[in-house]
Amino acid sequence: MKKILIIITAILTLVLICYFAFLYNATYSEGVRSGELIKFSSKGIIFKTYEGELSQGISGAQIFSFSVLDSEEKVISDLKELEGHYVKLTYIERYKTFPWWGDSKYFIIGVQKEESPFKIK
Repeated sequence: MKKILIIITAILTLVLICYFAFLYNATYSEGVRSGELIKFSSKGIIFKTYEGELSQGISGAQIFSFSVLDSEEKVISDLKELEGHYVKLTYIERYKTFPWWGDSKYFIIGVQKEESPFKIK
């Protein structure tokens, strides 16, 4: 009986390790979104995360919420500098997120300043 409990515990532990390894490494999709960077902040009580919002419409009806990992220092500094400007964000989407990563499943891996298509010339 003791041997069966040890085997079941080992199998459950292995399944949990595989599940978290998959969530940690797997991405669901990648892409690019453009719009006006309307919010970028650091928030949280226990886990400090970087969160932001991108307005993709004139009225602000289409909001793209995203997170940035702490390891992306260049992206964080660029987003702080470009708040209020029209930007192009390169992102990856994960299946799920961990509390210490952020609130969103979308994680920014690159940022680029763009010319706004709504500018009157």
